[in-house]
Amino acid sequence: MSWRIGVDIGGTFIDFCALETGTDRVETIKVLTTPDAPGKELLDGLALLRERHGIAPSEVVSFVHGTTVGINTIIQRKGSRLALITTAGFEDVIELARLRMPEMYSLFCARPEQLIPRDRIRGVRQRQLASGEIAEPLDTDGLAAAVAAIRAKGIDGVIVSFLHAYRNGAHEAQAKALIAKLAPELFVFTTSEVWPVIREYERTTTAILNGYVHPRVAGYLTALEEALASRGVPATPMLTKSNGGIMNAPTGKRACVNMLLSGTASGVIGAAWLAEQAGVGNVLTLDIGGTSADLALIIDGQPQFGTGEVVGDFPLFLPSVSVTSIGSGGGSIAWADDFGVLKVGPESAGSTPGPACYGRGGTRATVTDAMAASGFLGHTPLAYDQIGMDRARADAVIGDLAGRLGQTPQATAEAIIAVAVSEMFVEVNKLVARYGVDLRDFTLMPFGGAGPMLGCFLARELGIPRVLVPHRPGVVSALGGLIADVKGDFIQTVFAAAVPDALPLLREALARLKADGLAWIRQDQGYDGTVVEALSADMRYHGQSFEIEVSLEEAWLHDGDLAAMTAAFHSQHLAIYDFNDLGAEVQIVNLRLVVSGATPRPRPAPAADQPAAMAAPARRIEVWLDGASREVDLHHRDALRNGHRFSGPAVVAQQDTTICIPEGFDAQVDARLNLHLILRSEA
Repeated sequence: MSWRIGVDIGGTFIDFCALETGTDRVETIKVLTTPDAPGKELLDGLALLRERHGIAPSEVVSFVHGTTVGINTIIQRKGSRLALITTAGFEDVIELARLRMPEMYSLFCARPEQLIPRDRIRGVRQRQLASGEIAEPLDTDGLAAAVAAIRAKGIDGVIVSFLHAYRNGAHEAQAKALIAKLAPELFVFTTSEVWPVIREYERTTTAILNGYVHPRVAGYLTALEEALASRGVPATPMLTKSNGGIMNAPTGKRACVNMLLSGTASGVIGAAWLAEQAGVGNVLTLDIGGTSADLALIIDGQPQFGTGEVVGDFPLFLPSVSVTSIGSGGGSIAWADDFGVLKVGPESAGSTPGPACYGRGGTRATVTDAMAASGFLGHTPLAYDQIGMDRARADAVIGDLAGRLGQTPQATAEAIIAVAVSEMFVEVNKLVARYGVDLRDFTLMPFGGAGPMLGCFLARELGIPRVLVPHRPGVVSALGGLIADVKGDFIQTVFAAAVPDALPLLREALARLKADGLAWIRQDQGYDGTVVEALSADMRYHGQSFEIEVSLEEAWLHDGDLAAMTAAFHSQHLAIYDFNDLGAEVQIVNLRLVVSGATPRPRPAPAADQPAAMAAPARRIEVWLDGASREVDLHHRDALRNGHRFSGPAVVAQQDTTICIPEGFDAQVDARLNLHLILRSEA
């Protein structure tokens, strides 16, 4: 036997999804995270997989890991002490940014404190033109003086960002070599090696994020490799990436910025595959863990990608799965402000101490406590028997908060749930406005440990008529890592008009991208299967400030078919903005190439057909729902079979989550054992 294992670490639990090759048998578990001893939960999970399912470490041929180390480092401001060396006269590049406030209509908005303070930024005389031509040589004496000055400040590493280095990285490479000679104890990253894209702010901030998390990520990955080797796991660990793909750990140590949004991205990849299996094309994903709720759109079966996703307080200008996150999870703490107004989050109880109902020392009410006090939780052990449910503790902390609010405990618990749902409602509306879609054409897919608890309540508020709950919703992100492809993004700035004279430049850039991409996937990643390439370009009308990404055919460049390229751009511009100008000059700013290698997907056999029948509940339970106490059916997920039907209100309990179904939903189980919930008016 051999096994492939996907792992995702959240704020409260680490999820494992194990797939046996050949048989497509799937086993899943959850283990509480250990913030005080990072990595211990991973070893605990491997031991539990062996104990419960007989999975020996020596049988693991693939190990894919999603981690929050990078993003948590940024959020908590616990990264490395960096210095920035840039072109003289451009020392304020990260402070000026794009001269926009994060929330332009907020009177209380403030710009975040930069990761590199002004006193650790030095300018050096040198100049490259936009063409890449060297106009002024690098001032090596000035560079040496700058290194001496910033070295005295006790820094860990240096970021080198010179003007127009996207076109010619020679000066950055020269500076890196000299810094390594003058201060060998410092690590150095250049913008041209991290992400060689036009616009100095975007290039600089991306390189800074990479350097800021580098020591902690590299140290964590080294410890991961050593831990797996000590347990006899032969597989080289792979890491989930922000773009929905995977890469190996050695690459992750130097390309740390590529994995900042790994967990959220792999959740969307897993959801897209599950939706495809269920025959659903348009999906709004709702991934709720202990700390956050992550929202994303899958349109016509495809996850949506973009650049400029915010990590902590900073934009990430790398291709990534478009995910909107808010601090509203199952462990989010409910509290009353100075005016007696109920608030939920963003502070989370995490796994230590966790919600009060976990019995691990939590003393403040959380969303999970509200669900427990309302009667939805506590009827079966949770998280694969990792925790029990102490209803009395939940009642106590909800009662304390109710006293401060002047409400009954039942009303307070229901209000906590309503506030959490309303926060998600606001974020969904922002997401919908960005993409211009009609949610009535979508199915909500809730997953994560707390997603199915709140999914139907959110769907009811949004007017989404259909909800799809996967068979194992608690471990979808781990599944996403397990099925993600090896995937790399490459970019080359060309900044050329779409005219025949530009074709040699475009062809040369394409050849370079293809060579870099093939070397990365074959040599760095060791992938020996079929490589798929996807070509696109960032294009705009002359005079526009920003571009849109347009898919291209490689043959158009080889054949010089500029008409096809510009027609594709006009069509894409019309689709996005409902406007195009067929007579305007078109510019190609960047060429992009995505190289990927497919990972084997499981092929689970559908459940045996059986006549549709009403599912018999395990028993009746009492819950507080929609302002009243009522008895509802309790179903066990393991007892639900293909074709089973039942109606809400009801509760479905399973090992990795609990599904709460209010009045108005009809439920049916499909051949993949997914649970389809349909608003009765749509049935």
